[in-house]
Parts: sequence; C-alpha cells; structure tokens
Amino acid sequence: GAPSCSGARPVPFEFERSRSESSGDDDDDEDDEEEEMEEEELEGDPGARFGTDDGDLDSDDDRERMINLAELTPYILCSICKGYFIDATTITECLHTFCKSCIVRHFYYSNRCPKCNIVVHQTQPLYNIRLDRQLQDIVYKLVINLEEREKKQMHDFYKERGLEVPKPAVPQPVPVSRGRPRKVLGSVFRIPPELDISILLEFIGANEGTGNFKPLEKKFVRVSGEATIGHVEKFLRRKMDLDPTCQVDIICGDHLLEHYQTLREIRQAIGESAVQDGLLVLHYGLVVSPM
Repeated sequence: GAPSCSGARPVPFEFERSRSESSGDDDDDEDDEEEEMEEEELEGDPGARFGTDDGDLDSDDDRERMINLAELTPYILCSICKGYFIDATTITECLHTFCKSCIVRHFYYSNRCPKCNIVVHQTQPLYNIRLDRQLQDIVYKLVINLEEREKKQMHDFYKERGLEVPKPAVPQPVPVSRGRPRKVLGSVFRIPPELDISILLEFIGANEGTGNFKPLEKKFVRVSGEATIGHVEKFLRRKMDLDPTCQVDIICGDHLLEHYQTLREIRQAIGESAVQDGLLVLHYGLVVSPM
C-alpha cells in the first residue's frame, strides 16, 4: 500500500477506486473529490509529506559554519612583530607565545615576558621557553601558503649570502630495547650559539644631580659578542629608568669604553684581566651630562 503521512489520512487509493467502479458512475465524482482534498492537504503541509516539521530539516550546510580568518587572527599573531607565528615558542612561566626569533631577540635585553611583564628567569630566561609545534602546524594550515613563503625566504636568505641552507631536523628513531625502558636525561633547551658572551654589570656610583633611578635587578646577562657598548647603555637606561640628561659611563678595567666597540672586541683587546669566572666584567657609573 502507499506510505502513510502525518496530517493526511492513510487511504488505500487503488482499493477505493476499484470499489467505486463497481458501485456505479454516481460514486465517481465523490471519489474524485476525496482524492483532490487529500492532494490539497499534502500540498498545503510540506512537512507532512516527510513526516517532520520545517525546523527539523537539518542539512550539512546548516550545521557547518564558515569562520573568517580575521576571527582567529588575534590567537595566531605574535605581539612583538605583529605577524603570524613562525616557529611558535611559548614561555613556560605564563604560556604566552611568540615567534622564536622575536622572543630570543627580546631576551637579549630583558628577562620579562613582553606581554604580561612577569619575570621569566632571573639570569637565563631562554631556559624557560619551548617550541609549540602543534600550534605552528595549526597556523600553517590556517594561513594559505605561509609555510611555503617562509621556506622560500629562508632559502633565498642563505643563498644570497653564499651559505648552506640548513636542512630540517629529522626526528631520530628511538632504538627498541628489551626490558624496562630507561629515561633519557638531557637538556630540554640549548642556549643559541650566538649568545656567546656573559657579562657582569657592576654599579660604581652616581654623581649628585643624576636624579632618581631604579637599581638594576639583574647583573648577569648573556648576550651576543656582536652587541656594542651602545646596546649595553640602552639596556641600562631602560632598566633603571634613567633621565635623558643622565650620562652613562661604562668601564672595563682601566678603559673607558666607546659606543661602537663590540663586546667580543673588548674581550680580545683587554684579555683575561677583564674576565672573572668566565664573565666579562663591566663597571658603569652615572654622571650629569655637561650642558
């Protein structure tokens, strides 16, 4: 028989038609009217035809919602360079994430998180950062061609300078051993080789009239040998909130240092007399700038 529909009476059409034919021509008009009424009921209620209401008709298009990339942008942007994460790296103390190169460069001059200002580590903030490979994979999938563009830029950078393009790190297979597995202890983070000089900043005093200033919280700093005395002065001014009229004199041994001198040059020129326990010792004092 025909399938029944809610809101419409289940009528065996063929059976009624055959019975009406045997009863005579007078009943034909009545049967035609019943069929027309049933058709009108079905046409007037589309939901009845499928046994459900319009509100229950869900499709894949209704359940899926297209998300604009702009909605996710705040979560995949580095707050330092304002670009998409490249080698996403997270600070373990506060879980804020930045590009690896951005946060490593920031830690040359500060030991605080650029976003929440928490002290990451008193002397070695690079110990407390970790690569976030899962987040980086998400960024590469969300932003079309970002990974390809980044690889091309890196390739061009090394080729223009005649350097060998570094190969991506391939995870080494873990040897299978019988018995109880051993825990492998090792460094979870290695200090970049470019941070090759550790310095000790010793305060030797300030003249009258230099104004109020904050004492330097961190005396031990690891920096690149290419950093200059000018960089060290900027670091001191920022950390101590020094007045622009205040002059900073930086001394190594008996030598008053110039802004353009690099730390590597100073260490080579002055020798071991400037080094204490592997640290390059720099003394700094504050004086009032001459008018």
